[in-house]
Amino acid sequence: MKYLTVFLVCAFAVSLRQPTVTAEDSKRSSRTRYLVLDDRIIEHTSNAALTVGTSKKHPQNPLFIEDKSWEMRFDNLYGNVVFDREKNSYQCWYSPFIVDHSSRGMSKAQRDNKRYRPPRQREMAICYATSDDGITWEKPSLGMVDFNGSKDNNIVWRGPHGAGITKDLREKDPARRYKMIMQGLSTSYSADGIRWSEAALIQGVGKIAGDTHNNVFWNHKDQNYVAITRTWGTLGRQVTRLQSSDFKVWHNTGVIMEAVEKSRQPYAMPVFFHGGVFLGLVAIHAQPPIDRVWTELAWSPDSKQWHRVSPGEPLIPCSEKVLDYDYGCVYPCAHPIFLPDEIRLYYGGSDYHHYGWRTGNLSLATLRPDGFAGYEQKSQTEAAIIVTKSLTIPSASLLLNADIDPHGELKVTITDAKDHPLATTVSLDKTLTDKEISVTIPVSDTAASPEIKLRFELKNAKLYSFGFAP
Repeated sequence: MKYLTVFLVCAFAVSLRQPTVTAEDSKRSSRTRYLVLDDRIIEHTSNAALTVGTSKKHPQNPLFIEDKSWEMRFDNLYGNVVFDREKNSYQCWYSPFIVDHSSRGMSKAQRDNKRYRPPRQREMAICYATSDDGITWEKPSLGMVDFNGSKDNNIVWRGPHGAGITKDLREKDPARRYKMIMQGLSTSYSADGIRWSEAALIQGVGKIAGDTHNNVFWNHKDQNYVAITRTWGTLGRQVTRLQSSDFKVWHNTGVIMEAVEKSRQPYAMPVFFHGGVFLGLVAIHAQPPIDRVWTELAWSPDSKQWHRVSPGEPLIPCSEKVLDYDYGCVYPCAHPIFLPDEIRLYYGGSDYHHYGWRTGNLSLATLRPDGFAGYEQKSQTEAAIIVTKSLTIPSASLLLNADIDPHGELKVTITDAKDHPLATTVSLDKTLTDKEISVTIPVSDTAASPEIKLRFELKNAKLYSFGFAP
């Protein structure tokens, strides 16, 4: 009989600030990380509730505001944030209305007494900002686009609406490295993210307005591009999915999310891949008279079938202080940034109602590693139990992400496929500690990769993910 020593690594805390490489950036031969929100890996639970994680708003919010003469109204911002490893800096493309009525300096009484109506000549543009640390941003003078007789601005392109922009790391043609999808629907390419090709109308999907924050990503699972846009149905706004093998000819694969009730509609949904699943940041628009927008969470195994996590519970909530920088709206930006010790969720905030007079900004909320959603106790009178399905062990180091309160506890038991314990239960009582616990389990002499189950018992704790070190 052989024995396998498993090292239990609890909530690996590190101080490095360099963004990490996610599964979207590189090909993985096997799955190594499991978010517990993925019900395909859970066999059963007891007294356990899956709830969204707790985001923290950055103390320096807002990170930048409408402070240029051409930034008349950020509206929903439609932000796209990328960390460029080649330049070792952050890039942000955002879309203000450059011809519009400004709300700067207006009191609440002035906003309430005068209905906001957009001008007939209203015009949007794509603007560009950079940052060394993702907190302090610069709006560089690009000298490219005329605005009121001057090119001293950070405008990249006048006209496009709802632009989603990404840097395609797998693209071999340097001229097509950056990709854009915008209302219309149209696409464009760029070598540097600044100078773009002429917009090309998308072929093969019929007429789709796409009047939202459109976004696009490479689906490494199916080896195709996926675009997320908006259509309209009987209950209002819908989230619709397109796909393409070449970024030229597209196919409409149908509606993937719509309102459960007309008063709460999905406005936009940036999508990304992490931990073996696709995650969606859903902007939910509460219709008038509430007329506010917050961000919720959804997940999908394939980017086609979606499941909302805790519907009605924001992952990034609005402030409850009237005219605070994100009292009115919280629109998620595309592309979260994964740091070793936090996940950065950038968003477009605005200080008043969606349809009203409002000023906007770029802001930031953070999550702990893998902290999108987790299991915790339903009732505090008994422990929560989560048991996984059988898993193949690809390595001897088991990784955990969990928050444990000062008087809390997380117990981990490794069992065989028939729920028989293979080793002594490990008890953990602290969060974010670099701690390795040696657990030796017997395995068959002929077993190359043993299969196990994990049984978690939670008291005053929240479990987000587990995985195996690559």
